[in-house]
Amino acid sequence: MTTEQVRLRAPRHQVSRKSITLWTLHAVIGWAVVLLPQLVVLLFVDSPPTWQLTAAVATGVLAVAHTLVMPRWRFRVHRWESTPIAVYTLTGWLSQEWRIAPVSRIQTVDTKRGPLQQLLGLSTVTVTTASAAGPVHIEGLDHEAAVRLADELTTTTDATPGDAT
Repeated sequence: MTTEQVRLRAPRHQVSRKSITLWTLHAVIGWAVVLLPQLVVLLFVDSPPTWQLTAAVATGVLAVAHTLVMPRWRFRVHRWESTPIAVYTLTGWLSQEWRIAPVSRIQTVDTKRGPLQQLLGLSTVTVTTASAAGPVHIEGLDHEAAVRLADELTTTTDATPGDAT
């Protein structure tokens, strides 16, 4: 395989639009874990110090900003593509990561569906390679697209010479 065959480039496919809802729910749950204890203290302490009120308001403002911005930004960035030569991904929002997994290096292909993903009809495909960087995750695929991708990668990997090490 030459460098010309596999090179860093923008993947063609976006993840499902339902990913915005998934990432929004993840953000809401995460911020609730941080904000709820602060609100409990404010509600049950007779006269909370001003700094506690200020901290709760600041946390709330950050939570709202993060929950509104992050999911949409991630949706605009996240891309994936599978070819007979490699799997390409672009992920992240503040810190972005471009990855290429040559098909000849693929060891396993897995799909995963957490409770929120099941509710939204989404899946994550994980492509494990012989790489120190770890597996490639394609999060936010429609479940049917994830099943097709896993089948396609399994077939392509099986037909590709190499020992995936």
